Amino acid sequence: MFRAAISKIKANLTAYGARKINIEDFNIVKEGKAEILFPKKETVFYNPIQQFNRDLSVTCIKAWDNLYGDECGQKRRNKKGKKKRTAQNSDDSSKRQKMEDGSSRETAEASKTKTPYINILEALSATGLRAIRYAHEIPHVKQVIANDLLPDAVESIKRNVEYNNVEDIVKPNLDDANVLMYRNKAANNKFHVIDLDPYGTVTPFVDAAIQNIEEDGLVLVTCTDLSVLAGNGYPEKCFALYGGVNMVSHESTHESALRLVLNLLKQSAAKYKKTVEPLLSLSIDFYVRVFVKVKTSPIEVKNVMSNTMTTYHCSRCGSYHNQPLGRISQREGKKNKTFTKYSVAQGPPVDTKCKFCDGTYHLAGPMYAGPLHNKEFIDEVLRINKEEHRDQDDTYGTRKRIEGMLSLAKNELSDSPFYFSPNHIASVIKLQVPPLKKVVAGLGSLGYECSLTHAQPSSLKTNAPWDAIWYVMQKCDDEKKDLSKMNPNTTGYKILSAMPKWLSEDVKSEYDSKLSFTPNEESGNIEKLRKLKIVRYQENPTKNWGPKARPNAS
Repeated sequence: MFRAAISKIKANLTAYGARKINIEDFNIVKEGKAEILFPKKETVFYNPIQQFNRDLSVTCIKAWDNLYGDECGQKRRNKKGKKKRTAQNSDDSSKRQKMEDGSSRETAEASKTKTPYINILEALSATGLRAIRYAHEIPHVKQVIANDLLPDAVESIKRNVEYNNVEDIVKPNLDDANVLMYRNKAANNKFHVIDLDPYGTVTPFVDAAIQNIEEDGLVLVTCTDLSVLAGNGYPEKCFALYGGVNMVSHESTHESALRLVLNLLKQSAAKYKKTVEPLLSLSIDFYVRVFVKVKTSPIEVKNVMSNTMTTYHCSRCGSYHNQPLGRISQREGKKNKTFTKYSVAQGPPVDTKCKFCDGTYHLAGPMYAGPLHNKEFIDEVLRINKEEHRDQDDTYGTRKRIEGMLSLAKNELSDSPFYFSPNHIASVIKLQVPPLKKVVAGLGSLGYECSLTHAQPSSLKTNAPWDAIWYVMQKCDDEKKDLSKMNPNTTGYKILSAMPKWLSEDVKSEYDSKLSFTPNEESGNIEKLRKLKIVRYQENPTKNWGPKARPNAS
């Protein structure tokens, strides 16, 4: 099939290699610095809603290059030249040391003159738009392989590559993505950046990508199958694809989707003594997008178990409790030397019924339990977005949204999985919805931290236990709730009437003495973020927006 397709492509070239292009057969779509010939018959498609994804990807690869690119490239060069090291290496090391010890200005100048080295694989390229944008917009790119399985898509890629004059960088390729990656891995031709943006799940491509990425390389992953990852059905399919179950019918389901994808990546990498560090993990529109750095580290692989958890979430009130699969402790051995002890965790953290409302617990996971983002990486992305992309709104049309979403992500609590909605809590216990700043001030007065979440508007991440959340929420109501007027079969009645059982007298007395709704540091931080003139959450951009249908091969 591939040979026939390649023959067909070659037949469309003249004797001099110029492609026969009839512009009347195409619509010209401009995005970033690329111009794409979009066929009027839909053998491949363009989805304008995904411009945010592509703008963000360009910016993130630039940030990765600035922060980790030198290290990644140097490791590769060291590995290739291991047998050829001579005294010259010492001189090179001295030069590198001088550069490291020099001023930031010298380092910046050196970065500008850096030889292109980045090899990128866009494994599922469709029109080649993303690959062409990478070639045009990212410095230091040496080669981009724009691969697709469909002959019509590869035709489109070749046409667009030539139209954009990037033939020296972008190489169209007709192949199965996994076959391509395994073949390159076998030949030791690894990529610094691999971008996986499939229709639906990324699962079939993860193993090959993990094996084909350079040390400290960047893997970009999209999953659009949120009906499985974040929906209320298909738990069996979610487990089959991602090795865990999502938080069915829970508000935090979009964050659990991110954690399931990250767990899939971590489990796949651990088999090869590799670790995956999440740099940025976002729930966006109808998909999730994660950016991870991969490196070999057998020591850090040992931490995967303790960074994996299951979650018990109540089907009635929505409270949740996390159960790690492992624990790490420091022990003292012979000669007073400490060592790390890895052991299984103790549990479960809950009884058979919810102590707040007597509801039934559902089990989610296993999934990743650690931080979703690297704040240093986000800072660099925001800097590039603000400084290098300034006055380039025509090129980066979603700059404001990048600033807004990443500002929220940067300020999220890193050690508090999941979030809750005060609107939902108020509806459960039949209260007027309190202002967000009042809830945060109350929790802050008890000594707990809060943050907004990028995944859902008007929701909070907090390190407060659920007894504190219920306590503060019912105290937000200026009028004392008359239980006699509530239906005893409702969840709210059961929670409020059972308070003496789930909130001890000592803890209640402590809460009573500390509780205050006066604005404090926690509420001030959140209000400051909310008042910034940034696009924090995207409204529906067009009618019937969302993922497009898979194109049909002609």
